Amino acid sequence: MASGAPLRKVLEEATCSICLEYLTEPVTIDCGHNFCRVCITQYSEQREPESDTKFPCPQCRVLFQKQKLQPNMQLADIVENIKKLRLQPRKEQKKNLCERHQEKLQLFCEEDREAICLVCRESRAHRAHVLLPIQEAALDYKVKLQGALGPLRKQLEECLALVSKEEKKTTEQSITCEFKKLHQFLSEEEQLLLRRLAEEERETLQRLQDNITKLSEQSAALINLITELEEKCQQPAFELMKVKLLTSPSLPAALNSLVICLDMREMLERFTVDVTLDPDTAHPNLVLYEDRKCVRHGDTRQDLPDNPERFDCCHCVLGTEGFTGGRCYWEVEVGDMTDWMLGVCRESVSRKGWVILTTENGYWAMWLWDGEYKVLTSPRTSLPVSVRPSRVGIFLDYEAGEVSFYNVTDRSHLFTFTGTFSGTLRPYFCPGLNSGGKNAAPLIICPGFHISWKGTDLIQP
Repeated sequence: MASGAPLRKVLEEATCSICLEYLTEPVTIDCGHNFCRVCITQYSEQREPESDTKFPCPQCRVLFQKQKLQPNMQLADIVENIKKLRLQPRKEQKKNLCERHQEKLQLFCEEDREAICLVCRESRAHRAHVLLPIQEAALDYKVKLQGALGPLRKQLEECLALVSKEEKKTTEQSITCEFKKLHQFLSEEEQLLLRRLAEEERETLQRLQDNITKLSEQSAALINLITELEEKCQQPAFELMKVKLLTSPSLPAALNSLVICLDMREMLERFTVDVTLDPDTAHPNLVLYEDRKCVRHGDTRQDLPDNPERFDCCHCVLGTEGFTGGRCYWEVEVGDMTDWMLGVCRESVSRKGWVILTTENGYWAMWLWDGEYKVLTSPRTSLPVSVRPSRVGIFLDYEAGEVSFYNVTDRSHLFTFTGTFSGTLRPYFCPGLNSGGKNAAPLIICPGFHISWKGTDLIQP
């Protein structure tokens, strides 16, 4: 008993009080206690410091600094020697010792159902009890446990079978429920599509009926016109000379629209021009794309040279091309933008400071703002637009003094400025303000009109 005390003391010194194992890389803290480097580091990381960067010692609560861990090489050597002697640390020793006499537990008391040492056997508490060696008692318990395992395993199998059966039922019910929901959804979608198809069919039939009625009226008008011309051709020469020349107003309005549309298509095919953006005129807040076909309003003002051609207040940019005569046509994709302005202006307009955009000041433009389409007349003129244009066509007839705007989306005429031009005119583009990303899309100059004007159904006002 007495000889074992120093050995236990040595084992305690070689054991970490945190992990209760032999010390690994032992370090000494400020109070003198030793711990594994990993254990004391993890202990510090898992606690809040009590004073600045100091932590309480796990054994004596004296504060220490995490940064001042001193390696204890001498203690590390002692631990290695203890390991070579195959001595067990405190945790293992206590595990198999009698708490009362600190002797090895070798016997098992059947009455008290506990392990005892040889000293306990001689005590009054166990002297008259049935005692067995621990190994023999353990063997008996193993036999009993093995006997109990069979029924338990059988019960486990039955439970697992019931669980599997219930899971299968639950899965089947879930699948059935999902299929019912899917069937209901498909049925509702089918009814919705059928209603839409029926409505589209009614609308299509109505349009066809309207077209048939119009064609019948046009056919009747043509028959009357042909009959009238044939009758006049039979008149004597003197009477025939008195006949006034038949002009287009004699034809039905629908036929006039068809003729105008054919003329417009031919005109657009002849006069379409390739327009690009002039970066030297762009306001610093505008962002031009590399192909110089797109422009949008940026979030920040760019650091650009303040050359005379550049607009410094009006958020706009001009086309590179200038027109001093002839006829020109181009299209601009506006998409779903909520704010924009398109048209032409004199090359001589002021680029610096704020200006009033009017025809008198050299601007012929159309704009969209706050959901309303207007043109820059004096006063402003609101345009009744039935179909929101996603693409706008601009036609300039310099000699006629006309600038016309077309809704390419439904091929309708929107407005025509009339006046007299002098000097050079240039295409004008304003993508509007960004409005916090609500109007961030760019204006796009279309490469050609031919995609938009394949048909001959241009609607005239």
